[in-house]
Amino acid sequence: MKKVIAIGGLLLLASWAGAPGARGDAAAGKDAYQKKCAMCHGADGKGETPTGKSMKLRDLGSDDVQKQSDAQLIDITANGKAKMPAYKGKLTDEQIKDVVAFIRTMKK
Repeated sequence: MKKVIAIGGLLLLASWAGAPGARGDAAAGKDAYQKKCAMCHGADGKGETPTGKSMKLRDLGSDDVQKQSDAQLIDITANGKAKMPAYKGKLTDEQIKDVVAFIRTMKK
């Protein structure tokens, strides 16, 4: 998250990497995604794996998924949703942000 701060007439751009919704590293997220997510969501995020098809997973590059905020995707990844398991404790907070950044690269 970035914030502009005015101090004595000077404008400063401050960045907090740990802020909620902060963007992660897509390259690092690709590795974590391949290890933890691709088995269900597929390498391309389309959900066309046997598990993905049986669970009727949405394409991660679809507008439906991509319109969700980073915070929403982080929450779903960390805490799970419906049949998707929680990855809190299996991935670090930083890895989850990285996975979300990688999911953003799948946008159609």
